Amino acid sequence: MKSFAKQIIVFALTALFSVSALAEKPTMAVLDFRNNTAAYWWTGGVGRELAGMLTNELASGKQFRMIERQKLSSLIGEQDLAGSGRVSGSKAAKIGKLVGAQYLVTATVSSFEANVNNTGGGVSFRGVSLGGKSKKAYIAVDLRVVDSTTGEIVETRTIEARTGGLGLSVGISRGGFGGALANEKKTPAGKAIRAVVAEISGYLECSMVKQTKKCLKSYEKKEEKRRAGLSKGISLD
Repeated sequence: MKSFAKQIIVFALTALFSVSALAEKPTMAVLDFRNNTAAYWWTGGVGRELAGMLTNELASGKQFRMIERQKLSSLIGEQDLAGSGRVSGSKAAKIGKLVGAQYLVTATVSSFEANVNNTGGGVSFRGVSLGGKSKKAYIAVDLRVVDSTTGEIVETRTIEARTGGLGLSVGISRGGFGGALANEKKTPAGKAIRAVVAEISGYLECSMVKQTKKCLKSYEKKEEKRRAGLSKGISLD
């Protein structure tokens, strides 16, 4: 009888801790990505696909409670989502409250470069690749996280990824490609896209939840390297 009572107590405490842990998870929603580049792979619907990929990535990491994209679409409408990549803090706060998200993530593709092997008939100009076989790709995404209760921007960071040549992909994406990005699944550009989505997820998990010295230090080093690279310029030639 005493043993059974102990089991009940242990079960109750486990359930209590589980509920408590769930309640402590930040609730987050990801708006459609925006694009400020001439990337050849950016077509209609890509912003929604990237937001969906990041949502899946963050949900798989189990550090956040993610708002379903369908809920975002139904409550806000695609027109608002499409134009909300660079919303003001107050507007983002309203959107976050509307969908029940404590934090709202906005992201803008700010740089994309690709190197094309011209022996295959390809041409590369200002990051736009036509034909040929792309060997390298670089992508940068400007990230912002807004607190829906205050409208304050609590996180801002530029996240980079590169593939091919001497560049390395960062992380392994937990999601796959589909829709407008289906043809980029195995290209350097596609690998860079998956890498940057995984890197964004890792950064948010580190800076907003884990907050360990080890992971924070690693991202600070990456930020220092990124800033140093800006002074030299980005080149994949």
